[in-house]
Amino acid sequence: MNIVSKAALCRVALDAAARGWHVFPLRHNDKRPAFPDHAAEHCTGRDPRCRAVGTHVGWEARATTDPDRITRAWRITSFNVGIACGPSGLVVVDLDVPKPGQTPPPEAGPCGDGDAVFAGMCHRAGQPYPADTYAVTTGRGGTHLYYRHPDTGPQLRNTAGLLGWLIDTRAHGGYVVAAGSVAGSYPYTVARDADPAPLPAWLADRLTPTPLPPQQPVAVELGTGRQAAYLDAAIGHSLDAIAAAPDGTLNRTLYGAAVALGQLVAGGALDAADTEELLLRAAVAKGHPVAGARRTIHSGFRAGANRPRSVAA
Repeated sequence: MNIVSKAALCRVALDAAARGWHVFPLRHNDKRPAFPDHAAEHCTGRDPRCRAVGTHVGWEARATTDPDRITRAWRITSFNVGIACGPSGLVVVDLDVPKPGQTPPPEAGPCGDGDAVFAGMCHRAGQPYPADTYAVTTGRGGTHLYYRHPDTGPQLRNTAGLLGWLIDTRAHGGYVVAAGSVAGSYPYTVARDADPAPLPAWLADRLTPTPLPPQQPVAVELGTGRQAAYLDAAIGHSLDAIAAAPDGTLNRTLYGAAVALGQLVAGGALDAADTEELLLRAAVAKGHPVAGARRTIHSGFRAGANRPRSVAA
């Protein structure tokens, strides 16, 4: 079994932070975040970070480059090191190896893994294999290729299989296990130590989400008088918060807005479908993937239903 000391893992975290990469603790010998130990929909507010800001604080918002915070965290135990890709300005291409029983498609070639599929995709695109970048060999023998997120254009998010079989990507909303960590007793090691290269433009194009078609305005019935003024202010506050959400906080902000408006939905003051559509459009306009935004809104509505609110006319 590979055993790595607290001091060694703390140095891994500090070295990553020195590169400008935002890190956070993963569970010992595991790939899952150590903090928080709950999902947004199960947040009770007892976690110190969640309690301090009055809403759920996920792993991405907790990621840091602060050496003091890192040193304090890794004094607790031998946490593995997670790198939050979005705040770190990274896009990581994850080239996996097949699990037992997986049958490779024809395009995987004789090697039958994500690296071979990626190489074939580059060849068909008439592009060189972009290997001249920081690279990590994963615990299962796959490869993580690190690239700098484009300075312009839309915010890139995680993908699964979009580029091909056994190829995932991690960007905003995603993280990777840092080299020097050990998960399932298998080490992650540096395969090529270099600065991350810019993400090739042709890859960025393939990873850019398809724009939504033009949307029609959503009309929400608010009633009249003081009730209408209150609901209009509540909706406006939620939509403004989503529009102003800093990097790494969008999903948390969306969840908080969904909880607040979900209380009014549960109390009969707002229509559920119309309110969901308003929140969804605001989140997508900010760069949140549609499917993930819907899940977050539904989670917030469920939490809000536990404390319904009505508004006097």
